[in-house]
Amino acid sequence: MLSQPQGQLGGLLQGIWSASVGDEQTEPVTRALYSDAGSGILFHLAGEVCIGELSLPHGVIALPVSKVSQQVTLMPGSQLAGLRFHPAVSYGVFGQHLNSPSLLTSGIGQLDKLDALYASLQQQPCYQARINEITHWAEQAFQLSQILPHSLYQALAEIDLHASQAELTQQVPLSQRQIERLFKRWLQLSPKQYQRILRVKQAIEYLRTHREVCLADVSLQFGFSDQAHMTREFRAIAATTPGKV
Repeated sequence: MLSQPQGQLGGLLQGIWSASVGDEQTEPVTRALYSDAGSGILFHLAGEVCIGELSLPHGVIALPVSKVSQQVTLMPGSQLAGLRFHPAVSYGVFGQHLNSPSLLTSGIGQLDKLDALYASLQQQPCYQARINEITHWAEQAFQLSQILPHSLYQALAEIDLHASQAELTQQVPLSQRQIERLFKRWLQLSPKQYQRILRVKQAIEYLRTHREVCLADVSLQFGFSDQAHMTREFRAIAATTPGKV
């Protein structure tokens, strides 16, 4: 189950979610985690969950910035919930970049009451109750103006699938070099790398709801030079092809 926050919280979070696999399920459930240049916090409440080949411990886990797609596998009995940040937000929250999923401790970020939240989530009987708990906590924990510098927030809002670096500097009162440094510090990506991920992400979202479209037309619609270019980018970033989304 997924909830998309509104207002100020929506400026920081793509979504708040909860999921589980029943004990009666005989096979694990595997899903693709497509890259979106974002990261998040995962509450691993019960069962066994793997991202790629890595088995996650129980607890509150900070996820690294997603630059390439991975597979998540949920074994029978798994219970988890989480929140997904918009790009760059995790650096403001954690105070550092992570290279792999990491248990949140007092040495990572300045988040309060996570132990109490985790214990409460374990007692909640349904998806909606868990989402409500996380939403209430996030409203107290996060303030947009205290996490992202205004110049970065503006650059992320203005950057477009087709925008060149020169066009971006016309919208944001920073030089091209300053914008590049800002993206490198907060996202560990260049603006061009971020645009590549954004382009593939939005094309995936479109293809999921438009099954009968011409892929050549989609490639042009989302700023790829042609269908072959779109296929190469999908393989590099999403580890799949447009026809298999």
